[in-house]
Amino acid sequence: MNTPLPASIGRPATNALGSVGITSLEELCKISEKELTELHGVGPKAIGILKNALDESKLCLLAPEIIKPTGIHGR
Repeated sequence: MNTPLPASIGRPATNALGSVGITSLEELCKISEKELTELHGVGPKAIGILKNALDESKLCLLAPEIIKPTGIHGR
């Protein structure tokens, strides 16, 4: 199922997401919030709208990787 991105995120955010191949909420699940915030044109308002839309569709952004400590000074 391809749920379209909400039109209310605005043209700059829609264009920014489209430039990286994201045109649906399901595709949005393939990136993390950090990656989303790094896209030029996707601001706090668009992120809030996208998160709400994901929640309503029972979807979520990709979880950030957890870096496990490997010992003293990364060894």
